[in-house]
Amino acid sequence: MPYPDEFEGFMITELGKYKDFKRQTFKPKVFGDNDIDIKIECCGVCGSDVHTVTGGWGDAPTPLCVGHEIVGKAIKVGPKVKDVKVGDRVGVGAQIWSCLKCGQCKSDNENYCPSQVDTYGSPYPKEADPNETLTQGGYSSHIRAHEYFVFPIPDGIPSHLAAPMLCAGLTVYSPLVRAGTGPGKQVAIVGLGGLGHFAVMFANALGAEVTVISHSPHKKDDALKLGAKHFVCSGDKDWAKPLAFKFDFVLNTADMTHKFNVDDYLSILKVGCRFHQVGLPDEPLQGISPKQFMANGSSIGASHIGSRPECLAMLKLAAEKKLFPMVETIPISEKGCAEAIDRVNKNDVRYRFTLVGYDKAFGS
Repeated sequence: MPYPDEFEGFMITELGKYKDFKRQTFKPKVFGDNDIDIKIECCGVCGSDVHTVTGGWGDAPTPLCVGHEIVGKAIKVGPKVKDVKVGDRVGVGAQIWSCLKCGQCKSDNENYCPSQVDTYGSPYPKEADPNETLTQGGYSSHIRAHEYFVFPIPDGIPSHLAAPMLCAGLTVYSPLVRAGTGPGKQVAIVGLGGLGHFAVMFANALGAEVTVISHSPHKKDDALKLGAKHFVCSGDKDWAKPLAFKFDFVLNTADMTHKFNVDDYLSILKVGCRFHQVGLPDEPLQGISPKQFMANGSSIGASHIGSRPECLAMLKLAAEKKLFPMVETIPISEKGCAEAIDRVNKNDVRYRFTLVGYDKAFGS
């Protein structure tokens, strides 16, 4: 194995050829005083990986190793690292660096730092790495990360279930918490997929009364098992009318908003409340007019993952209440990566994939 000078990963060399993974080596950033090297045990397969390798979200540098739901063991820690020691089981999500100096970083909003670095496909700034190395993700043998973006994994959460929490889980947990989700609140979750099934579990665990809105009536049983009190099929005629002015918060986890009748979703909000997007479609929303928000003073928003304190709180809640996602596992390989990406692209998963078998693929 080429570690520590190089890492190995399953990479794509051309956007659009999203099933053509090749095993390659790549150079990590220069090891810094606050850095941690992690030998990866498993990695979740995120919708972001699919949107990136298919080219749906636009251009991205290649060759590229995707994956930002990473769990493994710390095998090297920098001299200034405080909270992680060699041998600890830790995770890394969709962000791997920020300046930690700006107003956003100092207010637990480092996920909105103007200098933030994504876990894959982003160059490091010179202050973090003089080589301005391009980040590579978790379909790989190792990852090198700043300690602030490395999270201890509670003992009560198996690795293959913890991995999807680090992007999908946090992406819904953060807006739910920031919206004040709790007892007495009516929360609607739109879509019951990789993001949505996390959102139902977390909103219910936080104390809200949860309604799932889905175009797939066969998902009703799963929705109720996950903690929803009500299920509404958005394919039914006039589905929104009985829900007028009902919800304190509507969290849209589906990435098909450009095909929605947005007026229906706005109409179900209480006065001054928000339709919030974490599912990001490849296409922009067309024809949105300020007039659409006037009937109830509603608004549309979106968010980007979450902060370190939110991630630690989410993992603690999940461990204490045994909030485990529905996960299928696939052994990592060129074939396994291609299968996972293809099936997520076809919505053929219930409801997340985690790539496993890293020791077999890369050596122990």
